[in-house]
Parts: sequence; structure tokens; C-alpha cells
Amino acid sequence: MSLALLFPLGLLALAAWLVPLLVHLARRHQYAPLEFAALRWLRAKVRPRQRVRFDEWPLLLVRLALLAALALLLARPVLQGSAADTHPVVAVAPGLDVAAQHARQPNADWRWLAPGFPPLEQPALAGAQPLASLLRELDQQLPAGTPLTVYVPDPMPGADAERPRLSRTVQWQPLAVAKPRAAQPTARAPRLHLGVDADAQAQRVFDAVQRAWSAAPLAPANAAVPRNDEIGVWPSTAPLPPAWQAWLAGGGTLLGSAPAPPGAAGVVVLRDAEGAAMLSEYRVGSGRLLRFHAAVSPTASPGLRDPDFPRQLLHLVRPVAAPQWVAARAHAPLQGAHAPTPQPLDLAPWLLALTVLLFALERWLATSPRRGGAA
Repeated sequence: MSLALLFPLGLLALAAWLVPLLVHLARRHQYAPLEFAALRWLRAKVRPRQRVRFDEWPLLLVRLALLAALALLLARPVLQGSAADTHPVVAVAPGLDVAAQHARQPNADWRWLAPGFPPLEQPALAGAQPLASLLRELDQQLPAGTPLTVYVPDPMPGADAERPRLSRTVQWQPLAVAKPRAAQPTARAPRLHLGVDADAQAQRVFDAVQRAWSAAPLAPANAAVPRNDEIGVWPSTAPLPPAWQAWLAGGGTLLGSAPAPPGAAGVVVLRDAEGAAMLSEYRVGSGRLLRFHAAVSPTASPGLRDPDFPRQLLHLVRPVAAPQWVAARAHAPLQGAHAPTPQPLDLAPWLLALTVLLFALERWLATSPRRGGAA
């Protein structure tokens, strides 16, 4: 382990040590000579040279330590190579019932193998990202040496062309599930149902998407609730009408700028070529809200100019193909990936606690009754 400073210039604050030193020099006790009559006729001796002397040494040392702690706090010290938390982590693919397994290992950190890796007590977004990709992401987020157990369905969807390669050994636990029938491709492309009038730029964007999907123009705005086979579009930031809210919570898919559910955490599901977030997905009951991060215009969101945007959006609102299912046991991860970079331990919280303690001690010494209340 080694100590490093993220902002070494913060140590310049140690120059403030001169302040308590000068204060204690200025406030030291003065000793006035007292003349005795009997000593008047004695020959005067050369007075010894006065030495620099500090009074109240405990208070001075505490003040110097307090300033040193503040300087270190500004310098942001971190401890590199510190021991990482190796608490066991268990990742579970969404949709699996692992109540029995959880009872046997209650002290582990149980998470969903889903975007954001939420705890098992929270809902998870299923199907937004392949399991193999999520597994690689989780492997790089966990500290090296953390035991990892993964529960996946058997057969497993979302498999890559090759087995994932991770930096650690994984306890691979397939759970048998019934393989769903592959969805038959629909003969008709989805229709966008515009619920409220949009501005000119948003209207052109949604019309271009609809024409790319079905070669048909976008229908005029209609306040009626969309049908089950339609994708609702709400380009306004105004709240949804109660009928639309019920339709969305009942399993509908809504696209646009409608307000996000209070307290809900969205998951970014689409980014532009520069990596900027374009769309986030929110779960509303059984439905999905795909919300734009910026105004629906090529100026505010340059990713809308991408010719591949309609296809990417179609894949989000209605997957064009069923996922590939493979035997989970044959897709167990391999080892050999680069180990994740260890994160340094930030010492700022400990220094902050020490600073508060030293400040309280300094105030107690400065106002102690035995010192006469001198500050």
C-alpha cells in the first residue's frame, strides 16, 4: 500500500502554521523584574539572553495538528493498493426465482444481472441488454478477488457468438426454465400514435421514423388512447392524461418527452455516435416509457440525423427477431480477461472526522477555566 495525493498543491496550506506560532509568541507571559533594596549596591551582572519560548504547548500542538489535517484534506490523499471489499456477489438473471438459493446464502450481495445491477429487492429491466454483455460489465466493476456467482436460465437468451471471457472464476449456476416459443415476425410494422401536436422539428422527426418503418406518413395527432399494437408518442413535457397513464401502466410503450415517474431511475438504452445519451427507459407498471434526454430536434439531439436511428428505435420499441437461445452450461464464462483496475481508498472521510475532533479539542483547551478563558 502507498499513499498518494490527488492535489499536492493543497499542502501549501501548511504555510498557515505561522499564524498560531506568531499568536503564541505574542501572547506569551511577560516577566517584569522586581527590584530589592538590599540588592541595590550589588554589581549589576550581564543579563542572560532571552530565548524564544512558547507558552501553552498542548494548545499550540493541537492547533498545528488541526492546520496540518486541513492541509491534507485539501491535498486529497488516497491509499493505493488497499485491501478491497471481497464480499461475495451473486448476480441473478431477471425472471428467475432464487428464493431457495437466497435463503442458503443470505449474507451475500444479491443483485439482478440487469442494467445498473440493482439489488434483488428492486425491479429490474429485462431484455434491455444481452446477459453476456452485462456479465462483462459486472466483472470490471467488482474489485479483483471478489467471489462471483451467476444464476442464469437454461436455455439462456442473449448469447454472443463465443463464450464470455472474464477476469475471475465464476460459479456458474444454470436454472432450468421452459424455453418460450420464438415470436413470429409481424407482417405489419408498428404505427406511431401521436397524442398531442408537436412542433415542426419534432413532427418531421416522427414522420421520418414512421415513413422509414412502413413507408406511410405519420397520422395527425389524436387524443384517444393508442391501440395495443401502436406505439404512443407524447412530444410534450406536460403530464399525461389519466387515460394515457392507465394505458401505459397496463403494458403500453410510450415514446417522447413525458415527465419521468417520480423517484424512478431511468436506464440509458440509446446513445449517439459521440456517446451522448439520447433515450432512457423507465418502467411504469407493466409498460415502458422511452424518454428523450433533449428536445426532439436535430439541433438539440444530433443523433437524430443518424440514418440508422429509425432501425435502432424499432429494435427498442419492438425487437425484430427473437433472441438466440443456447445451453447455459455450454456457455459458462472463460478466464483470461484483464483484471479490473483497483480503486484507491479515499482518506477524506477519515481526515474530516479527525479535523472535527481536533477542532473540538482545540476549543476545549482554548476555553478551559484553568487558562482563564483565553482564546
